[in-house]
Amino acid sequence: MTSMRATAAENIVPEEYDLVVIGTGEGSKFVAWTLARQGWRIAIVERRWIGGSCPNIACLPSKNIIHSAKVASYFARAEEFGIESAGYKVNITGVMNRKRAMVKALVDVHLRNFETSGAELILGEGWFVGPKTVRVDLRDGGARYLRGRHVLIGTGTRARLDPIPGLFEAHPLTHIEALELDILPEHLVILGGGYIGLEFAQAMRRFGSKVSILERNKSLLHREDPDVVSALEALLHDEGIEIILNASVEEVAGLSGQTVTVTYQQEGTSKRIAGSHLLVAGGRTPNTEGIGLELAGVERTEHGYIKVNERLETTAAGVWAIGEAAGSPLFTHIAFDDFRIVRDNLLGGNRTTTGRLVPYSLFTDPELARVGLSEREAQAKGIGYRLFKIPMLADLRTRTLAETRGFMKALVGNDDRILGFTVFGVDGGEIMSAVQIAMIGGLPYTAVRDAILTHPTLMEGLVVLFSSMPAETKSS
Repeated sequence: MTSMRATAAENIVPEEYDLVVIGTGEGSKFVAWTLARQGWRIAIVERRWIGGSCPNIACLPSKNIIHSAKVASYFARAEEFGIESAGYKVNITGVMNRKRAMVKALVDVHLRNFETSGAELILGEGWFVGPKTVRVDLRDGGARYLRGRHVLIGTGTRARLDPIPGLFEAHPLTHIEALELDILPEHLVILGGGYIGLEFAQAMRRFGSKVSILERNKSLLHREDPDVVSALEALLHDEGIEIILNASVEEVAGLSGQTVTVTYQQEGTSKRIAGSHLLVAGGRTPNTEGIGLELAGVERTEHGYIKVNERLETTAAGVWAIGEAAGSPLFTHIAFDDFRIVRDNLLGGNRTTTGRLVPYSLFTDPELARVGLSEREAQAKGIGYRLFKIPMLADLRTRTLAETRGFMKALVGNDDRILGFTVFGVDGGEIMSAVQIAMIGGLPYTAVRDAILTHPTLMEGLVVLFSSMPAETKSS
């Protein structure tokens, strides 16, 4: 295919740009907007989702729906708050329409940014036909050839479909289709107990679906600390979500949206589960095949990601990669940091990905958020630490909210610096960010402990945490 594409490019004089960008995801669009405003001639190519996956089909739409599910949970708990209600009904179309209105508004903002920045947005499918040269099959027909002094690849990732017999033929949901459901699944079966699977599981359960999760490992989020895993599994169990662990899927039969049956092995026994809908949430795969990378001199890793160095340069001079396609951690906030790295380097700087602090947030209710080392990681590296840990109940604000589930804990080194922080609790991501800022500033834990924080707020719980008696220093 790529050789035919290259032949088609012969004798074509490409349009010249300072920078050609493939993909309008988080990092790519900010590079395009920023440099275009500084006078660079920019062309940015988008196949489908203007602004990338985050505002269209991923983080923001999913959090919109998760918040609707939170509101539904308040209706279910109305009596607890002294409110009498004759009952409620979830209108899933209304839920989705709220999400669609938000997405449309976000896309409109993106279109205005492209227009006002001066970056030329080209709608179509782009691929390399030579060094720093891209052909674009335009959405409205025809083709254009673009050559950049620099080229930036930001093609992202997509949901991975494992080669399981019958899976493709079952037309399973991915996160894209799950965010467009106008019919509430009677029984949603989810393959995968990672971030995407767990967020959808809780939301759909709160809307009224029966939900079952099949996870191939011995626990959900198996890389997290045991206390985190135990607390999360208890939450889902209490909400009526079925969790099936050590489940190796063998075959799928039927059609998602009607009736679908999953056959799996568990501890040497073949079992089956049937549902109305099937959601695949078992990982991501990079969108890097079939775009002519070999013609551009751009190499890939064994897992298909684009090879980059710490400056996000590829193996081809003048060609850069950004975000998930470059193997960066799968978070929008990391793609935004990639933007800052590429921007500075294109402008003559020397910024790298080395040593950056990566925060994690799982937007279940309550949230799970972590930054820095977990206990598991510290023990594996032989790093000694003091463990501070309190239940969320000790944070008095949680009592006013009736949101007391969970805990927070911090790992502190011998120099009193915070090595890591984990919270499983209400607004955990916001609490974690406060600790992250202290870690960035190199503050000792005592600075947080002795701070005057407003009462009653969730952040005040950090004073309680760091004033508690730590456990003995631990190491591997």
